[in-house]
Amino acid sequence: MEAYRRRLRGGDLGAVPVVLGLLVIWGVFQGLDENFLSPRNLSNISVDIVGTGMIAVGVVFVLLIGQIDLSVAVVSALAAAVFAVLNVVHGVPEGPAVLLALLCGAATGAVHGFVFARIGVPVFVVTLAGLLGWHGMMLAVMGRQGTINFDDRGPVARLSTFYFTDVAAAYGLAALGTAVYLLTAYRTEQRRRAVGVPARTYGEIAVRTAVLAVLAFAAAYALNAFRGLPLALLIFLVVVAGLDYVLRRTRYGRRVVALGSGVEAARRAGVNVARVQISVLMLSGTMAAAGGLFIASRIASATQTAGSANLLMNAIAAAVIGGTSLYGGHGSPWSALLGMLVIQSIASGMALLGLASAVQFMITGGVLLVAVVVDTLARRARRMHGRA
Repeated sequence: MEAYRRRLRGGDLGAVPVVLGLLVIWGVFQGLDENFLSPRNLSNISVDIVGTGMIAVGVVFVLLIGQIDLSVAVVSALAAAVFAVLNVVHGVPEGPAVLLALLCGAATGAVHGFVFARIGVPVFVVTLAGLLGWHGMMLAVMGRQGTINFDDRGPVARLSTFYFTDVAAAYGLAALGTAVYLLTAYRTEQRRRAVGVPARTYGEIAVRTAVLAVLAFAAAYALNAFRGLPLALLIFLVVVAGLDYVLRRTRYGRRVVALGSGVEAARRAGVNVARVQISVLMLSGTMAAAGGLFIASRIASATQTAGSANLLMNAIAAAVIGGTSLYGGHGSPWSALLGMLVIQSIASGMALLGLASAVQFMITGGVLLVAVVVDTLARRARRMHGRA
């Protein structure tokens, strides 16, 4: 417990603030409307977070290197338009059309990364130009058609409508996630002890695992009480877990974090700064494209109104609210999941209460401001303890 308090004083807050905030939000809305924590509503929230959450995961990586990508919402709309036009207008099968849409997102990121890393134009300016340019390209791709509907029984549409109805799927995922966390935490602390680095006690690991197990099995119970485990949620969790592994356990991930902690220091340590910067923006574009496909999947169509400013703000807000630092070097793909749970919970609660969207924007803005203040104070604490 003392080690935990020491980490908190040192600015290492982890997911504690956002989890507590989420519990408060759920408690308030449940008190105002008993349907908020119903299995149906929780299941709907779990699917609704996926599209924007995918985009937010890419934003997390860009924030980790101390930059911002303002084009992700428009890139998501462009990818959905590319898929719809290829599949519906030109008859390209859904598989190749999805691949080309994802490659389109990666290509936009490559353009942004090249102009930023090789020419030296600030990312803010590059992606702002991309926001305008890719929006124009999306309109050109769509042509005169305001909306293109695709097969609502096809694989892409079923991304958001398919559920694993067998209860073993949700419970099995909960058990697997808990077991993987326990094994990973145990091995990590063993390695830290072996090299003489401060590590968590086994008791703390057991408590963390127990809390995770309770939350995971409670979520599985709620999902099974409605229609089962959503395919969209499963894909999202796999992507987040996979990218979290990349960030924490690979040389590439360590370079990304090092770049956010200091470009010059990373360069002197032998990191190819330009290559990492370009790859991160390519990842952001690819995740934006994936998010665009999931958003289109919800309505089985691509529209010219997709890629709005609200989508951009929600994606960035989700990353920051979830715990990713605006100053670079601190964050996790799980931030996107937690942040989207907060934002979508607010939206769902507002809808159940029949309140105007203006109220939702004000509440979300307030939560974002609190998250930025906490991030700033945590960074100040880390600097005081020589950890920033």
